[in-house]
Amino acid sequence: MDHNKFKEKSFDQRIKESTNILTKYPDRVPIIVQKDHKCKNLNQIDKMKYLVPKDMTICQFTYIIRKRIHLTPSETLFITINNKMITSRTTISELYEMEKDNDGFIYIIYSSENTFG
Repeated sequence: MDHNKFKEKSFDQRIKESTNILTKYPDRVPIIVQKDHKCKNLNQIDKMKYLVPKDMTICQFTYIIRKRIHLTPSETLFITINNKMITSRTTISELYEMEKDNDGFIYIIYSSENTFG
């Protein structure tokens, strides 16, 4: 079920990478962004790894994702983390505390459809 390209790296490699990032950039959070494998009508994002300021909101980061996949304002974007929708006012640091993976990264999946309704 998990079609996460980044997780093709070993767990130890991912832990080492996230630890290095968090040590070097203590005010940022490492995030991996990927398109839902079932989503056919959105562009693939041009970059998978992001270092995001802890005080940024998920709403602000969603705007960055929208720009990177060239969405028009009328197109809908849904993002999930651990199969959950996230409140737009949640900060990246709150999100990290609640939803980070065991490897130290947050994994965001985007789609054009709400898979919860």
